[in-house]
This record gives sequence, C-alpha cells and structure tokens, in this order.
Amino acid sequence: MELAEASLLNSGQFLVDVVASSRNISKITVIVDGDEGVTIGDCGLISRELSKKLDEVDFGTDHYVLEVSTPGLDHPLKLKRQFQKNTGRGLKVHRKDKSIVLGKLVSADDERIELKQEIKEGRVTTACDVIIPFEDIEKAFVMVSFK
Repeated sequence: MELAEASLLNSGQFLVDVVASSRNISKITVIVDGDEGVTIGDCGLISRELSKKLDEVDFGTDHYVLEVSTPGLDHPLKLKRQFQKNTGRGLKVHRKDKSIVLGKLVSADDERIELKQEIKEGRVTTACDVIIPFEDIEKAFVMVSFK
C-alpha cells in the first residue's frame, strides 16, 4: 500500500484499493482516483513509477503483472472522498439492512450522505431528502444516466 501511495503523481490523487492475486502468475491491481479525475496517461505514469519501486523490493516472485486503473462503474465507492467527488451524480446505495436507496447525491461529509430521492406515485413525482450515515452503507455505486 505504501509503495502504491508513494507512486501517486499529486495530492489530488488517492489510492482506492490494492488487490494482489496469485494463480499462474502474480497480479497486482492498483485502483486510483483523483479529485479532478485520473487520465489514462496518469495511470501509465503511476504504473511505471510503481513498477520501479516493486523491482527494488523482493516480494517472493520474479514475474508479476501490474495493472493500474481507475474504479469502474462496477466498483463500489469505498472512501468518503469518493462520495464527495461524486456530488450531483445518481447513486444506488445498498444499506446494511438490505434496503436499496436510489437518488441524486446532494452532499457528503465525514459522517453521512444526503440523497434527493424522487418517488413516483401515478403521475405525481415528489422529492424527498434521505440522509444515510456511512455506518449504515454496505456498498454504493454511481449510476450512469444517458439523458
């Protein structure tokens, strides 16, 4: 983790996850995000920097595959910083009580998120605010809108 964090390009970038797997060949997947986004060029630069650092450390294998990417749509939000970055976007929140809440992320702070949820009853649509403490969230995904 420390090597991956040390390979980030600037303070606006942050480490989301590091996954190591070993089947036929060792694979290290590093997922990074940024307050202003992360480009494919950034991923390439981070990958080269991290690869140099990994080559200096003996972690038991000569061959490995290193993958540096950003979180995809199938990757849940993990950090409070990611929620703050995605303010204004639609979210699908799976709560620990097994309920699911869909809505537009209005705000996120250190304790909770606030969603604006639209409820349709016949032809009438009403909006209500839903506040969810982080401790009640099992996982949350950004939803894509093609409107």
